[in-house]
Amino acid sequence: MNGFQLKFFTQQDRKHAGLPLAQWLLEEARRQGVRGATLITASEGFGKTGRIHYVHFFELADQPQEVTMAVSEDESERIFEAIRQAGVQLFYVKTPIEFGVTGVDD
Repeated sequence: MNGFQLKFFTQQDRKHAGLPLAQWLLEEARRQGVRGATLITASEGFGKTGRIHYVHFFELADQPQEVTMAVSEDESERIFEAIRQAGVQLFYVKTPIEFGVTGVDD
């Protein structure tokens, strides 16, 4: 199947609709019919300001997070429309890919 790999980047302390933004994005992807998404938490990174974000021993609020998903073109359009409707600002990477499943179902 052809589609897109979407990667969204945020920080643990960013919230939307009462949830951490990365968690909100996972829930929204599920509502939009995406078959799977992965939340990856990083130990360090920097954004457009050049400021380093990293895990503090006592405080995880600044921790960088990435949400990745492989989606069809329709799913991609629904995800971006939901983000626009919610007024959420996120940095993203959208890459054309081929995806599928190997092996046999049990």
